[in-house]
Amino acid sequence: MRIHVVRSGDLLWRIARQYRIDPALIVRANDLEQPDRLVIGQALVIPEPYFQYLVQPGDTLGNIGSTYGVTVQEILQLNRLNNPSAIYPGQILTIPVIYHTVMAGESLSVIASRYGTTVQSIVQVNRLTAPSRLYIGQVLRIPAPTKPVIDVNAFTYAFGQTGAREVREVAYDLTYISPFAYRMQEDGGLEPIDDTPAIEAARSNGVVPMMAITNFSSTEAGTELAHTILSSPTLVETLLTNVIDMMREKGYSGVNIDFENVAPEDRQFYNRFLERAVERLHAEGYFVSSSLAPKTSGEQRGLLVEAQDYPAHGRILDFVVLMTYEWGYRKGPPQAISPINQMKRVLDYAVTVIPRNKILLGFQIYARDWLLPHREGQEAETFDMQEAIRRAIRYGAEIKYDQVSQSPYYRYVDNNGRSHEVWFEDARSAKAKFDLVNTYNLRGLSYWVLGYPFPQNWELLGDTFIVRKR
Repeated sequence: MRIHVVRSGDLLWRIARQYRIDPALIVRANDLEQPDRLVIGQALVIPEPYFQYLVQPGDTLGNIGSTYGVTVQEILQLNRLNNPSAIYPGQILTIPVIYHTVMAGESLSVIASRYGTTVQSIVQVNRLTAPSRLYIGQVLRIPAPTKPVIDVNAFTYAFGQTGAREVREVAYDLTYISPFAYRMQEDGGLEPIDDTPAIEAARSNGVVPMMAITNFSSTEAGTELAHTILSSPTLVETLLTNVIDMMREKGYSGVNIDFENVAPEDRQFYNRFLERAVERLHAEGYFVSSSLAPKTSGEQRGLLVEAQDYPAHGRILDFVVLMTYEWGYRKGPPQAISPINQMKRVLDYAVTVIPRNKILLGFQIYARDWLLPHREGQEAETFDMQEAIRRAIRYGAEIKYDQVSQSPYYRYVDNNGRSHEVWFEDARSAKAKFDLVNTYNLRGLSYWVLGYPFPQNWELLGDTFIVRKR
């Protein structure tokens, strides 16, 4: 999948003609609400011209995939399907295979360059004996790159039927879903949440539900609560018993432990809690993971990180989620929320003490709008990527791209004369984060948080990876 950055004078039909694709496909892939109003600097994903297959009587996804050399999971992801058996005669499926019809003046090198492949690959897949002699109208199959298989988790803090809807909307791109969160109580109990609809939606759509437990809330840091529980063997056992009982009752398959603001002196208590959690939950057939604040060395100081022992989490647990976001904090100065340069610093340390196949890279999928000049304590507005584009259109902003953080941003002046700075994510920044997963050979990705529409992300995710289903 290619990315086009809008330049002055670009119109949708011109862009579509440049890439030889139906404009409607670009509109759909990017969920363009105003296709006739593009913004300079706006990044658009350009869908590949994949083969369209008409389902015949007796077809199965397995047979179709075998015929075209692709996996069932690839077809499911690309067509936003969750049930492999729910196909029917007459249905049109998009198959991740490209056929190119040779036009006048085209050579193999030109064709290879267009699709980001090599001449030799085209020669091999088409068994060309005379590659220099192409003819107009000749149909060539374009070899597709091998896609890595990864795990993908997403957190959601929407409950009831809203949470269930969010799960269903992106279920084809998820391995796990984690409703956030059960907050532990001083007696080892758990504050209830309305997670049953989300769990049922996950189970019915091939997504593994992962329970989340935490010590903090929107009004409490949770430092004292963590100490109370972690320092008491009795309360640890009570809490774990309640976690196991809740997992059985609700149908969870594992747990994510997100204890934040733990006092540095409670570090060993926290590690022993993890060991005991694994002992008890593994015996019941459950997996155990944790969420870790971004840390760049073992000597780093601060309440957020000192008690989080990366080597211990990597040794004890099944996997971890690195919370590599929130540099652009809502109450801090305007900056990229998930800057690539900072994420790399965290990964450079993490992979030295945690097995790479245990690391899910955190990726936030929301935007922020700060008033300028920024004043201490002034809170930015948080919204989705679609709203970021709406505001750029409304105020005639030109989108810039910061190469250091690999993040888009823009400034505008509102109708009241106030200046704003917006940092968000687009196809370019999403691809940069996907490249980190590949470069560092990680287990996968973890999204914080569902509920913020970002259609480009899901288009690119399915084009870059095969999402593992467990």
